[in-house]
Amino acid sequence: MDEDRIEIHVEESGERIDALLARTLPQFSRSLLQKCLDSGAVTLDGRRVKKNCRPESGSVIELVLPETEELPLIAQDLPLDIVYEDDDLIVVNKPRGLVVHPAPGHPDGTLVNALLYHCGDSLSGIGGQRRPGIVHRIDKDTSGLIVAAKNDFTHQGLSAQLADHSLYREYEALACGTFRETAGTVDRPIGRHSVDRKRMAVTEKNSKSAVTHWQLITNYKGYAHIRCRLETGRTHQIRAHMASIGHPLLGDGLYGARCPDKGLEGQCLHARRLHLTHPRSGTELVLEAPLPTYFTEVLARLGPPSSI
Repeated sequence: MDEDRIEIHVEESGERIDALLARTLPQFSRSLLQKCLDSGAVTLDGRRVKKNCRPESGSVIELVLPETEELPLIAQDLPLDIVYEDDDLIVVNKPRGLVVHPAPGHPDGTLVNALLYHCGDSLSGIGGQRRPGIVHRIDKDTSGLIVAAKNDFTHQGLSAQLADHSLYREYEALACGTFRETAGTVDRPIGRHSVDRKRMAVTEKNSKSAVTHWQLITNYKGYAHIRCRLETGRTHQIRAHMASIGHPLLGDGLYGARCPDKGLEGQCLHARRLHLTHPRSGTELVLEAPLPTYFTEVLARLGPPSSI
């Protein structure tokens, strides 16, 4: 990985910098962040800091991530909930909490490691050394369907379908707030947040077009069960789009910090259906993964439905 810089603008004084980094950058392990502190890769307003430093409001922390060694991927015997599989592709129902591919802070224990064990050498190489077979991704704390290609022909075919929107995904989510309309479309460009690099933002600057179609399933008191269909596949698209219209996803601490989490750790978002055409046979595939336990348990706690 190339050297990467992350800026954090401190909003409140008093928190130790090691705790602040761990809270603000949950995608990285505490040990990696500690190594950055010890090596001087973390600065506060341009000066090197120690882990017991307590930054003041308005100060700027800069972290330079070290270059990581490109270690060979290892196959790991991890459980897979396989929804569909043939000689060309495999569709897995990913549980929440499972990272899709190795990254800083998550060198193994990922879906890719599990696929390597299950599929052996039969994974497409188009995704690169760290992402063999991976055609599209879903966030660590998002559950549901993800497809991987077993050869380059299939990978190219599925990627073309993603580009022309004939391969599309339907998600179900729990959002904060009740909806006054039964359906709608969010057509707003998404780009990297200008300050917080781990967030995306609805912005015209350095952005790409993004379209999310949503449909109300059920309103509850203060919450709503919705269905979302992606027309594009931007990073954090549903999370950023729903937050932009005042309905952040339940449990999403990144985009909906003021929304009660109902005991969740991460957003309540499930990739329920996957529509695609098999690149080799031309067969239309519509695959589905039922709502997981964490989702249905929260639904049960929301109480009786309410009218629009």
